[in-house]
Amino acid sequence: MYENETLSASVTAEVKRGIGHMFYVVDRVEMSYQTPEQVPDIFQQAWPYFLAFLIMETLVLRFERKPVIRPNDGITSLSHGIIMECGRLVFRGAENSAYIYIHEHFHMVDLPWNSAWTWYLAILGVDFCYYWVHRACHEVHLLWAQHQVHHSSEEYNLAVGLRQSALQGWCGFVFYLPLALFIPPAQFLTHQQFNLLYQFWIHTKTINTLGPLEWIFNTPKHHRVHHGCNLYCLDKNYGGFLIIWDRIFGTFAEEHKGEEIIYGLVYNQPSFNPVFLQVFYNKNIIKKWQAMNGWQDKLASVWKGPSWLPGKPRLGADEDKLDVSKGQKGEATLHDKPQNGHTCTAVMPHNIHQADGQICSDYCTTTDKLCSTLPTGKGSVRQLLKSLAIPRSVIIGCH
Repeated sequence: MYENETLSASVTAEVKRGIGHMFYVVDRVEMSYQTPEQVPDIFQQAWPYFLAFLIMETLVLRFERKPVIRPNDGITSLSHGIIMECGRLVFRGAENSAYIYIHEHFHMVDLPWNSAWTWYLAILGVDFCYYWVHRACHEVHLLWAQHQVHHSSEEYNLAVGLRQSALQGWCGFVFYLPLALFIPPAQFLTHQQFNLLYQFWIHTKTINTLGPLEWIFNTPKHHRVHHGCNLYCLDKNYGGFLIIWDRIFGTFAEEHKGEEIIYGLVYNQPSFNPVFLQVFYNKNIIKKWQAMNGWQDKLASVWKGPSWLPGKPRLGADEDKLDVSKGQKGEATLHDKPQNGHTCTAVMPHNIHQADGQICSDYCTTTDKLCSTLPTGKGSVRQLLKSLAIPRSVIIGCH
C-alpha cells in the first residue's frame, strides 16, 4: 500500500512538473545545470503533453460546438513535428557546438551557472534573440522560404504549434550566438527549449484573453494576429515568450474586434504533403532571382521581404498586397469576365501580390491564353509571374 501511494505521488509530481514546463512554470534550482551534457531533452519529453493538450482542445471545441481539427490538416501538422525532430538530430549538434565553442573561447564575463541573475538574464536573452530570429524569418525572403511551413495551415489550433520547419534551424541559430559571450551554454540550452515549449499552447482559439498578463506575455490572442493573413496582421507580433519586444520595436498589433482573422499563407498551397510543404517555396526564391534585372535586384530578391518588388519598399507596398476577406483568401481572380465560357482562379505564391494591375497566369486547365494587360519585358511583374511557372496543381478551379 505504502509503495503504491509513493508511486502515485511520484507520478502526480512528474505530471505536474511536465505541465509546468509547457507554461514556463519551472523550479529554477531544479532546472539549473552546470554543464550542457546535464541538460535533458525537455522538448522530446513533452510529446505526451502535446498529444494530451490536443485531445483536451478537441473536447473543448466539441463542447462549444465549434469546428475541431480536420484529420488531414492535423496529421500534416503532426508530420511536420516529426520532420522537425529529425531535423534537430541533424542540425542541433552543430548549433550547440558552435555556441559552446564561442563561450569557451570568447566569453566576456563569467556568470555562475546556479545564480538567479544568470537564470533571468537567460530568459530575457533567449527571448530577445528569438524575436529577431522570428522577425528575420518573415522579413528576409530566403528565411521566409524555410519558415513559411509554420504558416501553411489555414487552421489555428494546437497541432499548428507543431507544424515547424526542419530547415529553419540552420539559418536561425546564428542569431543566438551573441548570447555565448555571457550566457553559459547549459542555461542557454535549457531556456531555448522552454521558450519553444511555451509557444505550443498559444496556438489555440479556445482561450479568448488573459487580461493584464497580455501587456507582458505572448498569449493566444496576440499570436492569433501573428498567424493571420489579414493586411493588418502581416509582419506583426513576433514575440515568443514575451510580447514586450513587439511593443518596444513597433511590431505589435491588437486583434481587431469585428474582423475575422483568416489564417494561413496569403496565397496557400493546396497540399497536405508535409515534405512538399517543407521545401516547395525554395523554388520561388530561384525563380524570382532569375526574373530580376542586375545583381542589385537579384540580391534584393533574396534578402528583402517576400512581397518586395523593384522600386518598392523593403517589405513591399501595402497597396500591392492582397487584402484578404472570407472567400477570397488564397485566390486571385484572373478575369473579371469568363473567356470562352471559362472562369479561372489560381493560388499564387506568397511573394506575388496584386501589383501593376491584374495578376495573371498562363497556366490553366483551359487552353485560353490569359492576361495580356500587364507590362512586358524582363523584370516586369508579368515576366516575374511567367518565370515562376505556376503549375496546374495550384489551380483552384476552372469552370
